[in-house]
Amino acid sequence: MNMRTKALLDRLPGGAQAALIHNSSNMRYLSGYTGEGLLLISQAICAVVTDFRYIEQAAMEAPGCAVHQTSSPTTHNAVAFALLNEAGAACVAVEEDAVTHAQYKALVAAMPGVNFVALANVPEALRRVKDEQETGFMERANGITAKAFDYICGFIRPGVTEKQIAMELERWMQENGADSAAFPIIVASGPNGSLCHATPGPRAVQAGDLVTVDFGACVNGYRADMTRTVALGPISAEQRHIYDTVLEAQQRALAAVKPGALCKDVDAVARNYIDEAGYKGRFGHGLGHATGLDIHEEPRFNTTSTGVLEPGMTMTVEPGVYLPGVGGVRIEDSVLVTHDGCKILTPATKDLVTIPVE
Repeated sequence: MNMRTKALLDRLPGGAQAALIHNSSNMRYLSGYTGEGLLLISQAICAVVTDFRYIEQAAMEAPGCAVHQTSSPTTHNAVAFALLNEAGAACVAVEEDAVTHAQYKALVAAMPGVNFVALANVPEALRRVKDEQETGFMERANGITAKAFDYICGFIRPGVTEKQIAMELERWMQENGADSAAFPIIVASGPNGSLCHATPGPRAVQAGDLVTVDFGACVNGYRADMTRTVALGPISAEQRHIYDTVLEAQQRALAAVKPGALCKDVDAVARNYIDEAGYKGRFGHGLGHATGLDIHEEPRFNTTSTGVLEPGMTMTVEPGVYLPGVGGVRIEDSVLVTHDGCKILTPATKDLVTIPVE
């Protein structure tokens, strides 16, 4: 049993004597196992329950856990029930946001007499503050991401499509240390820039465009997240004003990131500046979110979040302005909350990069 599983057991809710973990990121965090199946944790046992396809993988990735083979995924619950009986656990916590209604009904049917309670996001709470190893993975992933931006600025030119830019980014990151992209890459050019989560398509970038690129590398499961907006040749005074507004909003928000800060207050710093600059209602998403094994974790920067920042949290700060028919700008860094502020993990320039147009 490792420190993470011990911490989980110390926080089990409602008289629970064990936890059943189905969420793949939580399984990885608690045991190291990255395959399919489920993870059972009690004071008496830490066990991966899976089928033949993953037995060898589970033994390699989770050496601190017993590995129990089932005949098929449909028999996972029966094997877990036997293990729970062996451990004397009659009250079990389950991840209410990871188990579907059908899966819950199957658990109840397979485990007569077991009382199920909600795990209440205990694993996710443990994952909020990263340890030294996790921080190292995050720094590597974000370092690759920042270098990828420098590379892609030399690739972008009029006539290249959004999809080609996204594909080239992913190729470069994988060839330079990333396991994969951290999430589906966003490339939004010209009028598509007003789409916050645009899907890269066949549009060829053109002179006078602003091009927003939102991407990240994944290293050992940990995910970077960075956004930059670049210009293709000269842009209009309005486009420049939008860019300068977003950049100043981000800089102000970054200065507000420190231990003890309320997440909604950090969000308000950027949002109020953008509103006062004449773009009220055009920054319609939250300022950012935690990252780690998942690209979107808790806490989040938004108008209602009661989260409080702590040293060791890794957060994004990503204000934007989006004008339908015109385009948009988003600038995003991943940061590590330190004891007296924050450390930017994505050191790529935020001066407006203007790509020459011949």
